[in-house]
Amino acid sequence: MTLKPEERSGALVIPGERLGVIEEFIPDSGTYVRDGVIYSKIIGRALMDMLNRRVSVYPLTEGAVVPKIGATVVGQVGNAQSDNVLVRIFQVGNKTKMSGVFGGILHISDVSDRYIDSMSEVCKSGDIIRAKVISEKNQIFHLSTSDNNLGVLHAFCSLCGNLLEQRRHEMYCTKCGNVERRKTTFDYGKDEVLSGA
Repeated sequence: MTLKPEERSGALVIPGERLGVIEEFIPDSGTYVRDGVIYSKIIGRALMDMLNRRVSVYPLTEGAVVPKIGATVVGQVGNAQSDNVLVRIFQVGNKTKMSGVFGGILHISDVSDRYIDSMSEVCKSGDIIRAKVISEKNQIFHLSTSDNNLGVLHAFCSLCGNLLEQRRHEMYCTKCGNVERRKTTFDYGKDEVLSGA
């Protein structure tokens, strides 16, 4: 059974839930558009403003946050390719209470001011990184680590999974002796950022 827009107002919606089409409504806060269809970006209550023809979603949790352009986020690197990595974002600024599960993508062109040959020089699957949101194109948060305070906060050995120690410009595994490279933050290894993981 499909609800009419006026019946959907106040209804609980989840990320990716269809709210209407752009011919019918103007998308507002808490929404995104793909192929002319308006979807919910967060978990919350749909508000269909029939007078102004606007649709928005208000967060269900008071104070819950959503990544926005310009925000600093912390996340865990998932799938890694040679030119980009996927990131599961679990913290925005210093807030870990988020209204949904958010993914981001870090492309090799947004990693550093200098030339990078492969993403494996920057980060690997499992690493915890701090990045800045630079775009929300196609409902994907595009990330950058080109600033000095952005990059890997915690790196793990790709051979044994042990936490890596930073030694000058290299990352050293005290368990197996493996040496790797990463683009680290100035505060690499500080434990408090892991609270949201």
